[in-house]
Amino acid sequence: MKACSVDLKGSDAVLCMMTLTDEGLFEVHDCRQSKITLKSPDDSESMNAFQFAFAKLMQDYSIEHVVIRERPKGGKFAGGAVGFKMEAAIQLIADLNVDVMPTSLMKEQLKKTPMFVDLKDVGLKKFHEVAFQTGFAWLHHQAYLKHCGQ
Repeated sequence: MKACSVDLKGSDAVLCMMTLTDEGLFEVHDCRQSKITLKSPDDSESMNAFQFAFAKLMQDYSIEHVVIRERPKGGKFAGGAVGFKMEAAIQLIADLNVDVMPTSLMKEQLKKTPMFVDLKDVGLKKFHEVAFQTGFAWLHHQAYLKHCGQ
């Protein structure tokens, strides 16, 4: 399954496209964009442009599933309003499967399946780390569910 994991930071959607093979190996795919920026969150044209750009990128790369890292809705580490608007715009794209991965599930999965890879080795930069971890954990969790017959 080809997935795109997303980490929403400020007005940027940081992207990481990857696949997990049946043998348990993952492949990080090259992409023409490492992030998509929402120019003005208060402007409906800008929101539509963000949504269109995201949908077009997913279509161009034949992405089957998008997974977004869940952010707290309240408290000290709460996500910002702009991030939640971007999340909603992504979730409302027609014909796109989108999941929001809870941080607790991500941590649990990374504990079961630790990552022994350096980001540089797979062609990613430091700002991709959370998106990469999200995709890695989600793909391994999906493989586990498939193996268990769920």
